[in-house]
Amino acid sequence: MHKNFIVFEESRLDKFLSEKLGESRNQIEQLIKKEYVKVDDKIITKTGYKLKENQEILVELPEVEESISFDVDFDVEIIYEDEHILVVNKPYNLVVHPAASVKEPTLVDWLKTKNISLSTISGEERHGIVHRLDKGTSGVMVVAKTNEAHVALSKQLEDKTMGRYYLAIIDMPLKDNIVIDRPIARNPNNRLKMGIVEKGKNAKTAFAKLDISKDEKYELICCKLFTGRTHQIRVHLNSINRHILGDNLYGFKGELNKINRFYLHAFNLYLIHPITNEKMDFKANITKDINEFLSENFNMETINDKLDKNFIRSAFNFID
Repeated sequence: MHKNFIVFEESRLDKFLSEKLGESRNQIEQLIKKEYVKVDDKIITKTGYKLKENQEILVELPEVEESISFDVDFDVEIIYEDEHILVVNKPYNLVVHPAASVKEPTLVDWLKTKNISLSTISGEERHGIVHRLDKGTSGVMVVAKTNEAHVALSKQLEDKTMGRYYLAIIDMPLKDNIVIDRPIARNPNNRLKMGIVEKGKNAKTAFAKLDISKDEKYELICCKLFTGRTHQIRVHLNSINRHILGDNLYGFKGELNKINRFYLHAFNLYLIHPITNEKMDFKANITKDINEFLSENFNMETINDKLDKNFIRSAFNFID
């Protein structure tokens, strides 16, 4: 299947196709990079290609490539669901999206069991995934159940009308609340890691102090993302010699070797409903393992007062 368009005024290729096809910039970018777009019979792979009047565009729409599915032997907590969106509390140690290297069931496999499957113009199974969490990170995620919802939520992610707050327990208290604005890219010395790389993509995170453990060794902090780079919170903490408990990949060392994941949890997600335009706010209860650690090492009366979305929002008043 293919589609043809004529350019009537100058524009960027990705912007033009996003408007014509009603798809997110990310999906259009994949389509262009995979060489499915021709301008005046010439394949164009540059997303920012400048279009001129009267040029002809041909878009080939590939067949969806179905990935291998694994049997699902787990369930996922549903926080909210309607006919357009699904909000879940992702368990830790669950991969979100299938890949050649993943040999275990994923969140997408679970979504398949619920018959949530969206078409994608770039030829990949999408299953409504708007944003991802690392395998070891638990917490709130929104999934689109329709293409219309997916496009709207993707735009919110781009223009920051959708936002997330994370909780983390770190191995040494912060000196003060801090905003880290340093670029991130693949670590040139270890392909499994990301790192602070001067020519990397811009990345900005704010960290707010919430509570210190009874022995003053650990600290519960809250993290606000302004960008969504891979491993962003972990890399930025490592850059100031702080590490999430259990995050051995990014330098955590200690006697807590029984932790089988790192203590990072997506606690709060806010967005605008893609169809009704209602402002919505979701909280994912912290997992049993994090709650047990907090109970053993922190004053829970203080913690419970602070695990409130309004308190957490106010904790970032130091940001200009």
